[in-house]
Amino acid sequence: MSSKFTNTKLIKDETNRLGFMYCGVSKAGFLEEEAPRLEQWLNKNMHGSMAYMERNFDKRLDPTKLVPGAKSVVSLLLNYFPSELQRDDAAPKISKYALGKDYHFVVKDKLKDFMSRIHEEIGEVGGRVFVDSAPVMERQWAAKSGLGWLGKNSLLLNKQRGSFYFLAELIIDLELEEDGPMQDYCGTCTKCIDACPTDAIVGDGIVDASKCISYLTIELKDDLSRDFADKMEDWVFGCDICQDVCPWNRFSKPHQEEAFQSHSLLTEMDKKDWEEMPNSSACTKYKGDLGE
Repeated sequence: MSSKFTNTKLIKDETNRLGFMYCGVSKAGFLEEEAPRLEQWLNKNMHGSMAYMERNFDKRLDPTKLVPGAKSVVSLLLNYFPSELQRDDAAPKISKYALGKDYHFVVKDKLKDFMSRIHEEIGEVGGRVFVDSAPVMERQWAAKSGLGWLGKNSLLLNKQRGSFYFLAELIIDLELEEDGPMQDYCGTCTKCIDACPTDAIVGDGIVDASKCISYLTIELKDDLSRDFADKMEDWVFGCDICQDVCPWNRFSKPHQEEAFQSHSLLTEMDKKDWEEMPNSSACTKYKGDLGE
């Protein structure tokens, strides 16, 4: 039995202990097919005011430039689908991923634990861990390793669990058994495209972020354009519309991660509570109350 096989099995077994749903492996290298797509997306200014998307173009496409000596990209999925949702349908809406503790801290702790375990069982393995914190094309790597396919809304879709999960990566200098990609199961379905109120999904797998409600409620620092003012559908932090209508998300099941449990401050507030908040920035208030 090869050490490559043994090491891969050890890493995938550790995935379950840490609560990740799935683990897939790809060979670290240049994402040749993604290069022209990313360049075109940037040239059309679909990244809006997210200037950081323009930086580190080469590193974004090649993890060996981000982590010298990298041989493998280990992609991970962590479920965040909540069991407790906002109770008042008329209240301003918050994306499901933001109902619990900030995922950056939760997932990063798990990844550090993961690397420590690798060092204990395998030895000195170099690399870095990532969770939406560096120029890594997470969805593309996850798709490349067979964890799902990129849907028309550009999100990674999984046949068993849909798309309500966080993505994370280990980019390491350890050679592992590679997993292959899976086919696209979206077919002729256009539910996500048809449901988007701002027409942000402009092509198969292409989203104009400058029109996306998630961008408009989180990333955009300027005043909201009148073009979008009546299209927000009460979303104040993020947006789940394209995920909520996706047929594959009928398979979503509540997570088992205590840190992601929906905070009662968010789920119990009704429309009147929101309207009476003295601070117009509701998200600033609830983040402060949660100690984040």
